[in-house]
Amino acid sequence: MAQLGFDFGVEPTPLLKVTPARLGLYDDCPRRYRMTYLDRPTPVRTGPWAHNTLGAVVHNALRELFTLPPAARTPERAGALVGKHWRSAGFADAVQIARYSEAARRWVADYASDHDVAGEPVGLERWVSATVGSDPARPALIVEGRIDRIDSREGELVIVDYKTGRARPGEADARRSRALALYAVAAARTFRTPCSRVELHHLPTATVASAEHTEADLRDQVSEAEETAATARELTDRLTEGGDPDALFPARPARRCAWCELRPSCPEGQEAVPAARPWDLLVPTA
Repeated sequence: MAQLGFDFGVEPTPLLKVTPARLGLYDDCPRRYRMTYLDRPTPVRTGPWAHNTLGAVVHNALRELFTLPPAARTPERAGALVGKHWRSAGFADAVQIARYSEAARRWVADYASDHDVAGEPVGLERWVSATVGSDPARPALIVEGRIDRIDSREGELVIVDYKTGRARPGEADARRSRALALYAVAAARTFRTPCSRVELHHLPTATVASAEHTEADLRDQVSEAEETAATARELTDRLTEGGDPDALFPARPARRCAWCELRPSCPEGQEAVPAARPWDLLVPTA
């Protein structure tokens, strides 16, 4: 006898797996999104950029700092970790390398001096993955990503993101950051602990820009992420079915084309603005 069952003719909607970086890339430029995640073979890229190298060095130094026993997290040790993790890719010459390695050492040492670094973070470079949705009863996304640091303060989690770029962030930057908002939602789900505060720690200016999200704020950010993810998935499906890649994923020429890593493979970006030099996005040093 055949097994009895029910078939209502409704296929469950598959969850879309996304990262904040992937969503942000699509919003900035669908062409860059396609070339980064969909095109095979991988398009030709630029070489390394000094500001990315600098950011990675500072992040690695701070990550290791918080793995040390609290008593060892001194400014001197923090500065020394910059030397341990130093890389020179993308810099103009030895003079520039020396100037920025010293600047990074000073930033990280000052950070250890000016901040309470004795506490134990909940996560360092922590990968989180959580099912989320603007409608909690029908989640649409699996949000994943790596968070620089997750603190626990007064029974709630705080998302900390380190910055080393040219622009000093403000409260508005922290509040409108989709990445930080999605990380807050994902961290709350992962650790089953409330998380509403997000912070941008800009080491070159010793600035901390923070925002306290409401449930409505986070719901709006998740809703926008759902829309972006659904659009990108629909266009990807159409591309797979033989659609025109340039029509489905058009370029959005802008000032950022000057330093886009896919500029060598994008005629529209090359025509939009002159190419930046690999060190042009470094934060000025005193």
